[in-house]
Amino acid sequence: MRWDGISEFVYVADYESFTRAAKELGISTAQVSRQISALEKRLNIKLLYRTTRKVSLTEEGRVFYQHCRGVLDGLDAAEQAVSNLQSKPQGRIKLTAPVTYGEQQLLPLVNDFMVQYRDIEVTAFLSNQKIDLIDGGYDLAIRIGKLSDSTMMAKKLSRRTNFVCAAPAYLEKYGIPHSLSDLSQHNCLLGTRDYWHFIEDGKIDSGKNADKEKNLRVSGSVQYNSGHSLVDAALKGLGIVQLPDYYVQKYLASGELVSLLNNYREPEESIWAVYPHNRHLSPKIRLLVDYLAEHLV
Repeated sequence: MRWDGISEFVYVADYESFTRAAKELGISTAQVSRQISALEKRLNIKLLYRTTRKVSLTEEGRVFYQHCRGVLDGLDAAEQAVSNLQSKPQGRIKLTAPVTYGEQQLLPLVNDFMVQYRDIEVTAFLSNQKIDLIDGGYDLAIRIGKLSDSTMMAKKLSRRTNFVCAAPAYLEKYGIPHSLSDLSQHNCLLGTRDYWHFIEDGKIDSGKNADKEKNLRVSGSVQYNSGHSLVDAALKGLGIVQLPDYYVQKYLASGELVSLLNNYREPEESIWAVYPHNRHLSPKIRLLVDYLAEHLV
C-alpha cells in the first residue's frame, strides 16, 4: 500500500500535467487524480498545487518528489540490470544534435555503433535550435556548452575548443591582432551571433575562469549561419573567424589557417549527452552514450 500513488505522483510532477501523466502510465486521468488524492490523505500532506492551467509542487511535494524519483530510478535500474542478462540491445533510438557537430563528429560514430549492434535503429534530427525532448519524444540530445535545464540528466562526453584564426595572406595584408581591442580594426567573419567568446585579460587561471569570460562584439562584411562557409571565407583571405576545433583543425595543421589570440582563448566547452530525468537510461541508450564517451575526442 505504501507504493500506491507514488508512480502517479512522480509522473505528474515530471510532466506538470495529470493528462500527460495518465497517457504515459496508460491509465485514466481520473485514476491518476484518485491515487494522488489518496496519497496526500495518507501522508496528511498537500503535495501539489492544482489550477485549471497548471500543476506545480508544494514545498513538501518537492522534498517528497526527490526521494520518490530516486526510488523509482533505482527500481528501473534493477529491472534493467536483470533484463540485460537475458537480452541484447534492440529497438529505436531517437536523438537530436547540432547540425555540423552531428554531421562531422556524432553520426559517423553512431553508424559505427550500429555496425556492432544490428538490432538498433536510429532516428536523428539535426538542428541548432534547442528542442524539447519530452514533447518531441526524444531519447537523447547532444548539447554543447553550459546546460541550463535542471530537469534533464546529463553525462559529459567530450570537449571542444574555439579558435580564432585567419589565412596567412590576410595577415600579411592587414597585420596580426595582438589584443582583443585590435579586432576592431579587422574584418571579422560572423556566424549567427555578432560577438565572440574570450578570456578577458589573456591570463587563464585554472579554477577562476568564470569571472574572466568576455563576450566581445565584432563586425565585418560576412555573416553566415554556416560554419563551412565561414571556413571557406577565411581560407580565401576575407577575414578573421572564430570557430570550433572540428571546423578548423586540419587547416591549422596544414598552415592554411593561423591561430590567433591564443592567450585570450576561452576555456574548453563541454559536450553533453542529455536525456529526460523521467526516462531512466535503457540498455540501448546507455550503450550508445558510453560508446560516444569512449570514442569522441
